[in-house]
Amino acid sequence: MIVEEIMKTDVTTLTKDDSIADAIKIMSANKVRHLPITDHANKLVGLVTDRDIRDATPSIFHTELFKEDLQKPLETIMKTEIISGHPLDFAEEIAAIFYEHRIGCLPILKDNKLVGIVTETDLLHTLVQLTGAHQPGSQIEVKVPNRAGMLFEVTEVICKRKANIQSVLVYPDKKDEKFKILVLRVQTMNPTLVIEDLKKAGFAVLWPNLPGISL
Repeated sequence: MIVEEIMKTDVTTLTKDDSIADAIKIMSANKVRHLPITDHANKLVGLVTDRDIRDATPSIFHTELFKEDLQKPLETIMKTEIISGHPLDFAEEIAAIFYEHRIGCLPILKDNKLVGIVTETDLLHTLVQLTGAHQPGSQIEVKVPNRAGMLFEVTEVICKRKANIQSVLVYPDKKDEKFKILVLRVQTMNPTLVIEDLKKAGFAVLWPNLPGISL
């Protein structure tokens, strides 16, 4: 999945000359936490987040004393060193960027112009879609040796039951690097027969731990 498929293209923006008060109103009205700051040519020049706003504005108990602070231009608080992405980047690549840099949004640029934005929420929705967690089904975790062909062998057993595999995730076994864990989401509400078949084929099923079935 590429960024172009998950990014929001109707992006709320302001200019560097707009005030902090303008940003507060826009964020509240549009229910957004990140405001890209652009110039007249739609080029990205800065970024303001709700945290920047909180740090720059007075307490609600002192608003009247510091009203002039709310009229300061966004140029005074916006971040200018911004990490950005491209519409053709892969979703997993930008997920790694979010994780590494601990950021909450990623402006998407094409030909140096703002064309979209991706937030943590967008990535979460994408993860749910990719894993099929929003659809009825069962999750099965299988521990296999870390060698080529193991995924094929496991899915072959499941396919013989004519069970539809919605998604597959693979991660290393933290206790033993010679093994890996396959997490398969199967479109069935009763995975008992699939689990029995996997066990008969010699696979170690870690989840689910069903009553009456020794794992």
